[in-house]
Amino acid sequence: MIEKEIQKRILILDGAMGTMIQQYNLSEEDYRGERFKDFHTSLKGNNDLLSITQPEIIQEIHEAYLKVGADIIETNTFNSNSISMLDYDQVDLVYELNYESARIAKKATEKYSTKDHPRYVAGSIGPTNKTASLSPNVEDPAFREVSFHDLAKIYEEQTVALLEGGVDLLLVETVFDTLNAKACFFGIEDAFVKTGKKVPLMVSGTITDASGRTLSGQTAEAFLISMEHIDLLSVGLNCALGADALTPYIKVISDKSKFYTSVHPNAGLPNAFGQYDETPEMMVAQMKRFLENGWLNIVGGCCGTTPEHIKAIAEEAKKHQPRGLLV
Repeated sequence: MIEKEIQKRILILDGAMGTMIQQYNLSEEDYRGERFKDFHTSLKGNNDLLSITQPEIIQEIHEAYLKVGADIIETNTFNSNSISMLDYDQVDLVYELNYESARIAKKATEKYSTKDHPRYVAGSIGPTNKTASLSPNVEDPAFREVSFHDLAKIYEEQTVALLEGGVDLLLVETVFDTLNAKACFFGIEDAFVKTGKKVPLMVSGTITDASGRTLSGQTAEAFLISMEHIDLLSVGLNCALGADALTPYIKVISDKSKFYTSVHPNAGLPNAFGQYDETPEMMVAQMKRFLENGWLNIVGGCCGTTPEHIKAIAEEAKKHQPRGLLV
């Protein structure tokens, strides 16, 4: 069980899925595959669809991270919900996308797990592109594109498929609106009841800029407090910023959280071409302080990170003790 492993050592989360997919230089035809060759709209960029049309690529990426020491790999389901799939007119694929992605990841972990080094699949649940807290219309601040109830149902649908696909835990990540996350956990609880399966929960928020706040205006501490009523395995931060910029906010989480803590930052900030220039060595040098200070239980990478980044992080993490729970 992961609850026992996390007490022994710092666990390693995988790195970016999208960054790795980009390296394959896939065409529109690659995304479509045979099944969707005559689909009525463009599908290039729908990375989650590759779990159906190019499953061997997704498994290859999972295995690349497992080979370098990842303890936890995330399913290729960041956008596999009925809001995000509207962009590609593929809402009807939500269950299949999540189920197949979970199955592929589980197959990879089963290949690399041993009695002394178990590996785990985290069902990746992204934030959608709509917010329950803010209006997209500056002239109508009371307007909301999506309701709490709608989000809960959308996330329940996604979670049921992930659970039935065999995930070991769930990661609600890149949270920019805490109300969205609360709806997500509401939906997750309904999915637990519906499937009769329950797994550990991780949550990871996103500090969007140098203000130190989420998009919906919360500080790291406020985000943490908002999540404390949920029975979580871990709470942490990911995306938007690199490790260096996340330092003060990770310290807050570590100082205040009654849960285990996690971080998976970007490989710095994107350059003018949208690429991430931070090398594994640069990233580890910045993350070393997190490890030396005993702030972490789970560490990995987000946008711009590759197996080389995760290998370097894993090697450094071995030298340090995990953070103990607050009493």
